[in-house]
Amino acid sequence: MAIAIKELTPRSENYSQWYNDLVIKADLAENAAVRGCMVIKPYGYAIWEKIQQQLDTMFKETGHVNAYFPLFIPKSFLSKEADHVEGFAKECAVVTHYRLKNDPNGNGVIVDPDARLEEELVVRPTSETIIWNTYKNWIQSWRDLPLLCNQWANVVRWEMRTRLFLRTAEFLWQEGHTAHATKEEALEETEKMLGVYAEFAEKYMAVPVLKGVKTANERFAGALETYCIEALMQDGKALQAGTSHFLGQNFAKAFDVQFLNKDGVRDYVWATSWGVSTRLMGALIMAHSDDNGLVLPPKLAPYQVVIVPIYKTDEQWDAINKKADKLANKLKELGISVKYDNSQNKKPGWKFAEYELKGVPVRVAIGARDMENNTAEIARRDTLTKETVGFDNIEIYIKDLLNAIQENIFKKAYDYRESHTVTVDSYDEFKVKIEEGGFLLAHWDGTSETEEKIKEETKATIRCIPLGGDPTPGKCIVTGKPSERRVVFARAY
Repeated sequence: MAIAIKELTPRSENYSQWYNDLVIKADLAENAAVRGCMVIKPYGYAIWEKIQQQLDTMFKETGHVNAYFPLFIPKSFLSKEADHVEGFAKECAVVTHYRLKNDPNGNGVIVDPDARLEEELVVRPTSETIIWNTYKNWIQSWRDLPLLCNQWANVVRWEMRTRLFLRTAEFLWQEGHTAHATKEEALEETEKMLGVYAEFAEKYMAVPVLKGVKTANERFAGALETYCIEALMQDGKALQAGTSHFLGQNFAKAFDVQFLNKDGVRDYVWATSWGVSTRLMGALIMAHSDDNGLVLPPKLAPYQVVIVPIYKTDEQWDAINKKADKLANKLKELGISVKYDNSQNKKPGWKFAEYELKGVPVRVAIGARDMENNTAEIARRDTLTKETVGFDNIEIYIKDLLNAIQENIFKKAYDYRESHTVTVDSYDEFKVKIEEGGFLLAHWDGTSETEEKIKEETKATIRCIPLGGDPTPGKCIVTGKPSERRVVFARAY
């Protein structure tokens, strides 16, 4: 394991390779036999489950319920909303046949040409169309609103350049789809769910995020407005960590979803959709981890504490085993997830290296000398520091330490973002600073042409028009035309 850790490419040498090495070596995921797809391994999936469980709780606390809709979408559905189909057409996987048969020439199986579907089916890239076709049957009057549904699902977007968790042909996500009686209610929902995402990112992932609105160029296909949270990774690149879309009445009109309002007048409903995906796993890795491996915030770590016994004799083993078992039970009573690794086929040093690589926040080592002194050695993953702690009330000490680690990880990421956020007032300065990475606050004239020019010449995109902040007007760094406020630029994943 020590050798495996040494094989992690240093971040300073090749950040992209460091990321790939870490995902593989920490047993999070691996490339699948299907090009562009991934296998999420048990340890990686355990982290995703923590993410999923917490978000699911937060969704339900805001009145949402879970449902499930088909994986397959009739091709004609995608034709009903013009912007939507244009946005996803190049990424769609299409099912054309429903049966295989044995090759008469003896070469395995072939597609049965007589089993062609009357209408091709698209493997969902997102579910707006199939869901709004369904909502047509569920919504008749204002009494049926608001309709607040979420689904946990997989989607397929046929990506050519893939990277584990960040961009794969198939990925896991949740997608909320809501229907409302008024524009104001739908906008309130859109912003509320953005707030839920931001709270989750900062409170649980320990990742500071900027909340903002996307430009027309970056807007979700079929939306009137796209709200987003943007995070900054340790290499100075931005990562879109979640989006919430105000869809207006576009999909309601496309699928004829009308309701009888309180005045007895028929009207189209107002819609939102919002989602986060396994891309959050990539954000978690890249925001916190180091050259020794993963650094996980305690609130999302599969094991918050690992206990490792160190012994030489059977007598020591028996005594340490009882002490460790007792500590593990006390920690569990406090709601702390703990693993007592008493496996005898691996040496303590190997275990130390493994759990450091896997980002377990706190490691407790108990040896013969600790038994004599009624102490334990406690190591924190975030700072790689150790200290000897007395066993009396050690479980309370560990609980407080986990809270301190969660806060420290967030502060470190926040301080990094603040030190890598700069204000620029000229295009020449912009071109220099963008090479250094980070968020650049600059004035933009609001045109797609200027936005595209900057992207083409610098590979930087407008990550968002920030919500709140300083709306001081100025002049566009490229054209000199009036600008209402600064926007956030960065190179991004």
